[in-house]
Amino acid sequence: MRIIADLHIHSRFSRACSRDLVLEKIDETCRVKGVNVVGTGDFTHPEWFREMKEKLVEKESGLYVLKNFQDTKNNFSPCGRCPTGTQKNSKSQISNSKQTRFLCSAEIACIYSKGGKCRRLHILVLAPSLEVVEKINLALSKLGNLKADGRPILGLDAKKLAEIILAIDERCMIIPAHIWTPWFAMFGSKSGFDSVEECWGNIADKIFAIETGLSSDPQMNWRVKNLDRMSIISNSDAHSLPNMGREANVFEIDEDKISYDEICRIIQGKNPQAFMRTIEFYPEEGMYHYDGHRVCGVSFLPSESKRNKNICPQCKKPLTIGVLNRVEELANGSRGEEYVDKSRVPFIKLVELDKIIAECLGIKSRSSRRVKMEYDNLIKNFGSEFNILLDVETKKISEKGLFKIAEAIWRVREGRLIIKPGFDGQYGEIKIFSEREIFEKQAGLFD
Repeated sequence: MRIIADLHIHSRFSRACSRDLVLEKIDETCRVKGVNVVGTGDFTHPEWFREMKEKLVEKESGLYVLKNFQDTKNNFSPCGRCPTGTQKNSKSQISNSKQTRFLCSAEIACIYSKGGKCRRLHILVLAPSLEVVEKINLALSKLGNLKADGRPILGLDAKKLAEIILAIDERCMIIPAHIWTPWFAMFGSKSGFDSVEECWGNIADKIFAIETGLSSDPQMNWRVKNLDRMSIISNSDAHSLPNMGREANVFEIDEDKISYDEICRIIQGKNPQAFMRTIEFYPEEGMYHYDGHRVCGVSFLPSESKRNKNICPQCKKPLTIGVLNRVEELANGSRGEEYVDKSRVPFIKLVELDKIIAECLGIKSRSSRRVKMEYDNLIKNFGSEFNILLDVETKKISEKGLFKIAEAIWRVREGRLIIKPGFDGQYGEIKIFSEREIFEKQAGLFD
């Protein structure tokens, strides 16, 4: 059975996150997207953890479902933007009535001094049960204010954090989050380390996996020899419902074997045949792919940054060194951009369905009414978003009269896109059709 898992999201209790991130709407959005297992996010926050205990019940070992599950048909927008019950006349319906499995997860920010530098790391923690989470929260509450944010900030060495959590239950997984992000990551250019061992010391062998983040894909990570033994996972780090599943992991698990422990075994590489692929954001679309200085509108390839000695030519201040540059630095010339490790888990890069629809309709906003209506129509006809993006023959989409959307999905699958990379906190831009094609469409020559 194919399992699509997004293990890193947030709740409404994290800063800069949507109020719609509640368990019921997360469940609904996952079923529309085609995500089978989702991280709860933010289990360290007392109020969120209270809701988890009240609303979730264990279905399989370490995996939970909503206690009062309802297959909410005819009252939810599949694009995940409308509160339940607000679309009274909507014909949309949840395509997958099977309940979403929740796996206990949280992201913790560690800010501390080590090796003469201030380190800022975000750490993803997976836990095998609500009972274990309760013990973790009790231990961490003595070290910092867990109420302040769904992603708590602790003045704690990441190694010490891992030791505390693994001492509570060795089945917990400690995963460095979005490892290349400049400001808050294990390999970040601003405050990170140069190797797994430098960060984790004598417990480095307890760190089995890393998370790519939006600005890198697995192939970029393959270039770094220090990561050869690590599993590479990808998650959305969603701060809102629409962004859930923008990155995910695909496992093959027998229905009677699905559990927290089995998912962790697969991630740890103990059942490599079951890790089918990861689903990736185009890394150029991430906010830190290139180097740059957003205020001055300066965006550079690593080679251009080096020519300018990593200084912005406009304001003479340091550039924010992005992911591509940092990967090249740690690869140290041993493996080039085209390096492929065929022994590693493969991946596929996608563009979210609502973005595809918006471009086909010539609309800038993903959340417009017209985009929602077309999204609803596609879900009604073809099932979940991932089914549409990964599995449905584009010919069948064309047969519904959706010629341009079918063409767009085919181009995304083939990687035939026009990309302007992101830099210094600014998302990149992905375009499927050229300006000429858009002009021809307007002239009635394209459809």
